[in-house]
Amino acid sequence: MAEHRPVWRASCFRRAVHAGALAAAVLCGCAVSGRPGAQAFSPQVVAATQGVLPSPRRVLTLEAPDAPGRPAHVSSASGIVRAGHWIHVVADDSLFLATFPAEGDAPGRLVRLFPGTLPEAPKARKALKPDLEALCLLEGVPEAPHGAVLAVPSGSTPERRRGALVPLEADGGLGTRVREVDFAPLYARLARELGTVNVEGAALTGGRLWLFNRGNDGEGQDAVVALDAGWVLRALGAGTPLPAEGVLTVRRWKLGRVGSVPLSFTDAAPLPDGRLVFTAAAEATQNAFLDGEVVGSALGVLSPEGKPLLLKHVTAKVKLEGVAAWPAPGGIHLLLVSDADDPSVAAPLFETLLTDANPG
Repeated sequence: MAEHRPVWRASCFRRAVHAGALAAAVLCGCAVSGRPGAQAFSPQVVAATQGVLPSPRRVLTLEAPDAPGRPAHVSSASGIVRAGHWIHVVADDSLFLATFPAEGDAPGRLVRLFPGTLPEAPKARKALKPDLEALCLLEGVPEAPHGAVLAVPSGSTPERRRGALVPLEADGGLGTRVREVDFAPLYARLARELGTVNVEGAALTGGRLWLFNRGNDGEGQDAVVALDAGWVLRALGAGTPLPAEGVLTVRRWKLGRVGSVPLSFTDAAPLPDGRLVFTAAAEATQNAFLDGEVVGSALGVLSPEGKPLLLKHVTAKVKLEGVAAWPAPGGIHLLLVSDADDPSVAAPLFETLLTDANPG
């Protein structure tokens, strides 16, 4: 790891911002279990300066491709966690989970999550991909004494409702006993609450499994869903589908816009004190299936109670899709991955420190 990490300063986030796309956002209540209204970030919690994303620490190259003739790298990185000596990354157009040493830039290797192969033609591949959009570290799964990684699907089509559970080894590496997880009953409940389901982030903290639903500029709604972690862990332990009964609250959000394009959730990561760090992207698309032009990204922090603490724009025109976070002296240590929506481009891994993200 670099000795001197680039720093994003947010010391002025409690001052009102200048007039701009997010300055008009106001706190306007929330929706819990279907009640109308949406919570938004007020000017007082929008950082007055943009975050300068550092140069990538590395790109996500692989020892071998996932199929003959494919590039030996991860391109559509959509979720990331750090566990012990390892970094695990999921891609939304792959049947594999990629794992990399946490230090250095050695190529990663792939662990298969689902059988079969995906077609090479972009349209056909998009229609058949599992669309895994998030990774979540879990504790309390009986078959995984060292913890586990849950790969979470978007649910944006009926075919995109299967995830995977991967146990961890003592050093944080991926185990070999991969098990498929059925999200269909849970996502059917969310569809009744939200209409379009497009889960892009997941984080376990405070006895809750938090799911972050991505809205976009069409029929979707940005929302944070709280699940009872006990329900989820019992289902995973029993090998049964994730139950609809686990839903506790559904809180809708408005994150503001970059120009005319709305920001929408793309991932989330927990902190030990219960705060949630999230990424968001502004992508000009009308639904959860089609890609569009990315005009910006942002980083945010929510309190354990769901209070907005920070929303900070990123100056680089990248589509931030994944975040891992943990406390560090002076702030929050971040690992970030982005997706260029181009299979020929290797996804970058960014590393930085977010300062003064006040827990209060």
